Amino acid sequence: MRSPLSAAGALFGAALVGLLVLPLIALAMSSSWHDIVAGVADPMFAPAMGLSLRTTLVTLALTVVGGTPLAWWLATSTNRLARVVEVLVDLPIVIPPAVVGVALLKTYGRRGLLGPVLEPFGVQVSFTEAAVIIAQLTVSAPFFVQAAANAFRRIEPDMLIVARTLGASAPIAFIRIALPMTRSGIIVGASLAWARALGEFGATLLFAGNMTGKTQTMPLAIFSALETDVRLAVVFSLFLGGGAALLMLGVRLLPTASGPPVETSP
Repeated sequence: MRSPLSAAGALFGAALVGLLVLPLIALAMSSSWHDIVAGVADPMFAPAMGLSLRTTLVTLALTVVGGTPLAWWLATSTNRLARVVEVLVDLPIVIPPAVVGVALLKTYGRRGLLGPVLEPFGVQVSFTEAAVIIAQLTVSAPFFVQAAANAFRRIEPDMLIVARTLGASAPIAFIRIALPMTRSGIIVGASLAWARALGEFGATLLFAGNMTGKTQTMPLAIFSALETDVRLAVVFSLFLGGGAALLMLGVRLLPTASGPPVETSP
């Protein structure tokens, strides 16, 4: 017999699911095929979508290249510095994006911390495509580093020790043992980071601006469309939300197995 506590938990759980899912259903029902075709043909759609895809792919590449060794160090290091660095890396997850945008502006803007250093070289970062990438990288990289570090922590240290005793160097042991065993966690972390970068709004708006064809990503295009045509904003939202849904579905379908044994000899 179900206890009153279990029944109440099921009721509140169902209510929470409805609260989360109902807006998505409403969004999907708010547009017709005619609206979708008109939205795709709108002059804002192609530049914003192209910029979002281009910048987020660059952001993802930088995140994986720089975040993987950082995550490995955080997962394997036991000193206090690693714990401090881990907290600092995770900070953008909890700091509001608007605060991140202001911080980036005060760092790379003309009157910011690095502005006077970059200006003699003719380098301007704020309100450029580079600013879009930096904003996306700042808010999304922590998701990858956190997921990758957690995946690395699940590796049995003895397996790496055995690989070293069989003649594998530290880099070879990392590439042939650690990476294959944690590929699912790394892919999940990369997917979360890419989704976060794709949906970034606040930091990008404040640091890069909202210039069509230059710094206007899809979230910013949705913001601009709301001022003139709600139906257009709905279509843009459907594409952005649909992409995120497909990404989440792909992540959920990933096999959790670590894969076949790998060769440990050099």
